[in-house]
Amino acid sequence: MALKLRKSCGLAGAQILVYFFVCALIFASAAMAAKKKPLPTHPINLNTATLEQLEELPGIGPVTAKSIIDFRTKSGPFKRTEDLLAVPRISKKRFQKIAPYVTVTPAKSERNH
Repeated sequence: MALKLRKSCGLAGAQILVYFFVCALIFASAAMAAKKKPLPTHPINLNTATLEQLEELPGIGPVTAKSIIDFRTKSGPFKRTEDLLAVPRISKKRFQKIAPYVTVTPAKSERNH
């Protein structure tokens, strides 16, 4: 009788553990989905974007946005979107995610009259 009770308690404990794990997984998924930010509705110009505008890009938070601005300040305007790959924290994978949402306006050349 004690053996049967142990087996049923062990089974019930396992079921509770599985139930708890499934609930935690559902909660975590819901929390992650709630954190997703909407994608930009128009291309963001890397040479004029503010910190807040850069944070609209998928996978770009405040630290990476600041890195982009710091790089732009130090190195001058971006000539092409692929120049983002030279920015610290921008990997090829991250660049591929944001490439459809960024643009670069050519720097205005000085005119000599």
